[in-house]
Amino acid sequence: MKLFDPHIHMTSRTTDDYQAMAAAGVAAVVEPAFWLGQPRTHAGTFEDYFLSLIGWERFRASQFGIRHYCTMAMNPREANDPALVDDVLAMLPRYLEKDGVVAVGEIGYDDMTPAEDRCFAAQIELAKQHDLPVLIHLPHRDKKRGCERTLALVRDVGFAPEKTIVDHNTEETLPLTLDSGCWAGHSIYPDTKLDEPRMVALVQTYGAERILVNSAADWGVSDPLKVPKTRDAMRAAGIPDVTLARIFWRNPIEFFAQSGRLDPVELESALAVDQRQLHEGNSVLRGQPPRVD
Repeated sequence: MKLFDPHIHMTSRTTDDYQAMAAAGVAAVVEPAFWLGQPRTHAGTFEDYFLSLIGWERFRASQFGIRHYCTMAMNPREANDPALVDDVLAMLPRYLEKDGVVAVGEIGYDDMTPAEDRCFAAQIELAKQHDLPVLIHLPHRDKKRGCERTLALVRDVGFAPEKTIVDHNTEETLPLTLDSGCWAGHSIYPDTKLDEPRMVALVQTYGAERILVNSAADWGVSDPLKVPKTRDAMRAAGIPDVTLARIFWRNPIEFFAQSGRLDPVELESALAVDQRQLHEGNSVLRGQPPRVD
């Protein structure tokens, strides 16, 4: 069974993680733009980061047979820095036109401040202008109120719920997200957010429609193999493979194909690997013999 991790921050992972993910069946990923663990000091660092998402990371994934897509945005955690917001918002349109950019995201709330309201709404407007879906980050604190406020803003600005994925859902937010008509993402972590048994129970309760599962896998304690591990837990619980294929492959393809930059037919074929290739003179290898399919 091919697997799609629709939210994973590979910039913070090692090349060995790509190798392990490919071996576990992960054939495609979406990497949302996010914050890097410490405040950025000027807007130019965002430009280098955006370039890496459509350049080096896409290349690095391809060297292990994984198709890499990304989303572009100013993360809500950084939306509270008035010295950066306007410059980054002005920069984003040129990157929202790039190949492989399949949504505007992560956007949404962190502390639910007025500054976050402004940045959130401005980036939804960019999604409208570029005919892209949006990927929304639910706050980690006061999550239910954050979900209610998120869904209200999406509704108030008139953005299509079918082009909206609300991520980091839990038991208290999933009914709200599904009732809104939006897609629902779930991040599976070793010790926080959701774990495999809780995700199994959610699928047993709500089914597979508009449900996505991801590993997020950032620079903190996380696991880039949580998608195959959650698939295995669902299979062990008796959830049929036809449902698993929908959650772990067809649903993310259906959602992100709305961008017009992800071809479902192309994804059905394996990505040939040639590790003799270089990206701006750089290789993923360090003296190892290259794999050539």
